[in-house]
Amino acid sequence: METLLSFFSNIDWYEIWLASVDTLIMLGGSLLFTVLLGLPLGILLFLCSPRQLLEQKALYSALSFVVNILRSLPFIILLVVMIPFTVLITGTSLGVAGAIPPLVVGATPFFARLVETAFREVDRGIIEATQAMGANTRQIITSALLPEARPGIFAAITVTAITLVGYTAMAGVVGAGGLGDLAIRFGYQRFQPDVMIVTVVLLLILVQILQTVGDRLVVHFSRK
Repeated sequence: METLLSFFSNIDWYEIWLASVDTLIMLGGSLLFTVLLGLPLGILLFLCSPRQLLEQKALYSALSFVVNILRSLPFIILLVVMIPFTVLITGTSLGVAGAIPPLVVGATPFFARLVETAFREVDRGIIEATQAMGANTRQIITSALLPEARPGIFAAITVTAITLVGYTAMAGVVGAGGLGDLAIRFGYQRFQPDVMIVTVVLLLILVQILQTVGDRLVVHFSRK
């Protein structure tokens, strides 16, 4: 027991608590804005794609190009590239406030593609039946597409949330705060493996919680 306690001698549990809170704030804030921006973008991608309700090949190609560019850009590079923009809208590039804009920009295209995929999995017969009843595009989206795609959307939110956990840890490289920042500053730069282990374990626990909650929501909203 003494050996175990001595191994964790570098742990400041108050710092761990503050870092955990910062990670949860970054995750919650960025996930909220990602869903608010990514869901309409995913719907637009689906509607404008070939053989869909609002087929617009030029618009779809332009949106797909932008989404693919942002998705392919490594997040660590996005963090650095967005520093001037982040400072412009938040006044800082550090801490929780400085991390949320690049987190949103990095995750929104990813989430939008998942939403588009979820809509593509909706049975086309349901859309055609809704059209036959005289529904307009907005009614088709709200009455047919969204209810039918709901399990896929919750699955997309779950995957995106887990991805954001990794992004928040990576954001610690540029002083964004949270568990990632703690792991880098103390675990890596100051050679404190106990801090590294605790932060990694907490991140793993967070991922497991998100996955479990997401799976249950998907099952709950899936048709029996």
